Amino acid sequence: MATQNTKTLARLMLAPSVGLLLVWMIVPLAMTLWFSFQNYNLLNPGNVSFAGLFNYKYFYTDPAFFQSIWNTMLLVGGVLLITVIGGVALALLIDQPMFGQGIVRILVISPFFVMPPVAALVWKNMIMHPGYGVFADISRFFGLQPIDWFAQWPLFSIVIIVSWQWLPFATLILLTALQSLDGEQKEAAEMDGANFLNRFIYLTVPHLARSITVVILIQTIFLLGVYAEILVTTNGGPGYASTNLPFLIYRTALLGYDVGGASAGGIIAVILANIVAFFLMRAVGKNLDK
Repeated sequence: MATQNTKTLARLMLAPSVGLLLVWMIVPLAMTLWFSFQNYNLLNPGNVSFAGLFNYKYFYTDPAFFQSIWNTMLLVGGVLLITVIGGVALALLIDQPMFGQGIVRILVISPFFVMPPVAALVWKNMIMHPGYGVFADISRFFGLQPIDWFAQWPLFSIVIIVSWQWLPFATLILLTALQSLDGEQKEAAEMDGANFLNRFIYLTVPHLARSITVVILIQTIFLLGVYAEILVTTNGGPGYASTNLPFLIYRTALLGYDVGGASAGGIIAVILANIVAFFLMRAVGKNLDK
């Protein structure tokens, strides 16, 4: 009886904060849904009328819509590929005994704490700039023509920048999982004559499977909303070559002043994100239950 009363009291104490959180989430979503059915332009805010499904049709038939979906998929897939493979490699490297191991770990993790706009500005003006960037200096040193990364390889450049930001997160998660691997299993594998490659394939990778799944899930949720790096570097161009779905919504709302169309795009983005999250959660659940 006392336990039941304690649970009831705990629920009552949590109710105000949970209710506030629900309001904080539901009200903006409800307003976005409402605006998606309205003709609302920032250049004429006093003239608001019901638009029905016109905003959804307008956004869906936008020539940049499917391009932005494809760019979003390429961005998320590219970053996941680099961060998972790079995270495993860095975790294996950092796990080895070395001088100044603690300092090395801090340096590897530090990019995760750099704000996205700042990271994008550093890469744009100090590393990838075709005139005085680090990559341009390296190209000229070898007698090659510097590459204008954001003009010639815009989406790939953004993938590199975002991967640099998220690689420390993947490394930290995978390093923690790697250090939880039983040392006796390693010793037994070595005594059985297994070389490094065999130990990695049959011992390390299965042990890291759950952590890799968690990394993919968490990063995918955040990568679907990448925006600042695109705004700072390419502004979605050239053309729509680096425009993903969040940036297309921004362009519709604040450059096209079309709040109704952008709201419809936001609802479409929420639906697509929930579909992705649903399938990811099912995949994660199966993996974590093993």
